[in-house]
Amino acid sequence: MKKWFVIIVFLLLPFSAASVEAKSPEVYIAIGDSLAAGQTPNREIDAGYADLIAQELKRSRQLAFYSKGLAFPGYTTADILSTVQSEEAKELLKNATLVTISAGANDLLRLVQANPANGSLSYQQIPADFALNNVRKNIVEIIKEVKKAAPKAKVYVIGYYFAYPHVHESQKQGVQQELSTLNSILKTQAESNGAIYISVEEAFAPQAKELIPNPADVHPSMEGYRIMGNAFFAHYNKNLHVRPNELPNPNPLSFEEIIKSQKETVTSPVSRIEGFENYLSLTTLKPYI
Repeated sequence: MKKWFVIIVFLLLPFSAASVEAKSPEVYIAIGDSLAAGQTPNREIDAGYADLIAQELKRSRQLAFYSKGLAFPGYTTADILSTVQSEEAKELLKNATLVTISAGANDLLRLVQANPANGSLSYQQIPADFALNNVRKNIVEIIKEVKKAAPKAKVYVIGYYFAYPHVHESQKQGVQQELSTLNSILKTQAESNGAIYISVEEAFAPQAKELIPNPADVHPSMEGYRIMGNAFFAHYNKNLHVRPNELPNPNPLSFEEIIKSQKETVTSPVSRIEGFENYLSLTTLKPYI
């Protein structure tokens, strides 16, 4: 599979310490892979679950600052661990009061061979077991690093949906079981290390083909991201809810457009939440989630 490599400067704009020291509203930082970044089923970046969470918090006047600058398409747990250990990430996280983490799927999915033409899936068990063991170790370290860098933050670990709803039923069981094991690892390690686990698997299942519309891609539609955002709010605050009519109009950016726009100006974030321009840009773009 062709890999993308994008080199973009890190942007870390200063923001008022007074505005983020208060207990409320939230200073929200989204960390993780392309689901945190908002990748579409067509290999573009748009509003994802993190943006919708930020939008709802802003609508209810509970948002002081938001960045998905630590979200990198294609990153494994090892990549994310390295990222949160960086000085740039520590600076961005130090005033955070709310952090979401999407990490783990790429460790596993990069081992899965999917053929959308014939609806087949294949993988090897031993490498999958090794990958899941790496997730088990790395997610603990990620949570610890985040909690150390952001001592005031509540940390939420987002689970995964079954990414291949279009394959033949006979092909689903093995990979489905591996993804369920991944979610079990994330849940166990999150709850054992002071974080909150958010399940999305059951919410996706009844309408998975509609929510993951491209058989050749594992990313959800904006409606899918809405479901993920609302799964978060079910734990965070049940009075908050992103309604279908509150979804922003699609405004996808290709990776080439992101590169061009960031060469032209240092104040245009991928996130379209008005007034929150602090964005730590993509540095490396990879396939998968």
